[in-house]
Amino acid sequence: MTIKMTSDFRAVEEVLQAQTASDGDGVRLLRVFGGNNLARFDPFLMLDEFGSNEPADYIGGFPPHPHRGFETITYMLEGKMEHRDHMDNTGLLDSGDVQWMTAGAGVIHSEMPRQDEGRMRGFQLWLNLPATEKMVPADYRDIPAVEIPRYSLDGVEIRAIAGSLPVNEKPVKGVVTDRSTEPVLLDLAALESTELRVHVPDGHTVLVYVYEGRIDVGKNSTSIAARQLARLSRDGGVLLRPEAGSRALLLAGKPINEPIVHYGPFVMNSRDEIDQAIADYNAGRLTG
Repeated sequence: MTIKMTSDFRAVEEVLQAQTASDGDGVRLLRVFGGNNLARFDPFLMLDEFGSNEPADYIGGFPPHPHRGFETITYMLEGKMEHRDHMDNTGLLDSGDVQWMTAGAGVIHSEMPRQDEGRMRGFQLWLNLPATEKMVPADYRDIPAVEIPRYSLDGVEIRAIAGSLPVNEKPVKGVVTDRSTEPVLLDLAALESTELRVHVPDGHTVLVYVYEGRIDVGKNSTSIAARQLARLSRDGGVLLRPEAGSRALLLAGKPINEPIVHYGPFVMNSRDEIDQAIADYNAGRLTG
């Protein structure tokens, strides 16, 4: 991967407001993006934020359900969530942990809270797979919080979950760096008002989701408040000016540039492939 160092920064092309939604067995969440016209987020498909102190908002969890054709990244800020799947894998995510699951050809799994009181908060990101990888065997990896690299740069604490790139001219490398879509997932926490310059390859998608505080984003210093997502232009560096106390996710990735056809838990390249996924699931052969 070649990164072009530049003083020309990207502009904000779109600002989205996270919308309240419900998924699974009545879990209340914020749908940051997803749905239609997904090409503008390529290679990303969806981002949800969940968070509540009320058990009724999360206790139903996400009972067994299928996926095919993409990856899910679950990042827990607070609380406990248990993963179980058809391969007899069981994993418990605690505060600060990440699970990276490749649904590939097919997985049936559940994600259920392992607490009946207290706060649960986190994110789930859907990352598309190219056609050549959509039918790879299902797999997953639990990443404990202690294994996630932390960086302190110019008043910002960074948790580097995925990707490898310079921030303020310093190398930042996450746990996951081996995906063909070259995903970047950084959790940024500003301890003071400051400035970050992130160098992302030209042509890659860049998204900034602010979940606390406020950050001025891009060369025009577009103000992005909590529960808002900024989608940036495709060329140049990324300029962020967070106010003290702000927190945000920085997402970047290499577009796949293939047709995206989705139906519920399946994301493929054609309607015929979606129909096949539904038929496989109904016939009990989704997972082989």
